[in-house]
Amino acid sequence: MREQPERPIFGPEDPRLDPPNPPEIQPARSIVKAISWRLVGTIDTLVLSFVILSVLGSFFGLEESSGADKVRTAAFIALTEVVTKMTLYYLHERLWLRMQWDRTLDEEGHYRDGRRRSATKTATWRVLASADTMVLGLVFTGNLATAISIGGFEVITKLVLYFFHERYWARIRWGVVPAST
Repeated sequence: MREQPERPIFGPEDPRLDPPNPPEIQPARSIVKAISWRLVGTIDTLVLSFVILSVLGSFFGLEESSGADKVRTAAFIALTEVVTKMTLYYLHERLWLRMQWDRTLDEEGHYRDGRRRSATKTATWRVLASADTMVLGLVFTGNLATAISIGGFEVITKLVLYFFHERYWARIRWGVVPAST
């Protein structure tokens, strides 16, 4: 029995592997998807930053501050992330749209992403996004250990949240123009 060749990551090397009429993923879909993720991500960052500043701040040598100051710092981190992460997310999403790895066409002409694709996409996004959070944490706290803690804990919470966000969006047809037959 002959093995099927593995599909290339960045596109077909053989035209027969390329679907004749792939669905079109509209940019508006990527924008709305970015906004929905940013809402989830911002709430997570706000809560996580506040908890770390409250529980671990003194351990890392941060000056003792009021609860209002901790909320303000956490809000600065989370709200600045809205701009940086939405830009990064949109670019990440558009890059992944160019890759056909672990993606198939269903009977209606829509792409169906496999679990391996969702998991790999989750991991690449998390590396990029956690680096962004650590930089913002450093800028707003001035403390490297606190910044690494916020970014480190965020890896765990956001990996789980992002995976389920991807699986949810894989089922939404809005913004996908089916392939013409």
